[in-house]
Amino acid sequence: MIHIGSIIKEKFDELELSVSWFAKELCCDRTNVYSIFKRESIDTSLLVKISLILNHDFFQYYSQDLALDRKE
Repeated sequence: MIHIGSIIKEKFDELELSVSWFAKELCCDRTNVYSIFKRESIDTSLLVKISLILNHDFFQYYSQDLALDRKE
């Protein structure tokens, strides 16, 4: 099982963005951004928005996880 919040945080850190900027792009406050980083799962519409903002397909991690589950 993946922890999507950790993956988002990793990409966020890689891009060297500010939490304030990310919160503004998501139309939320900074505390919500920190909450996103802690989430094991996330609403798909929010994940689409985050994917667009960070220019990264976060859905691929779920697809990879499904593919691995089928092989076992």
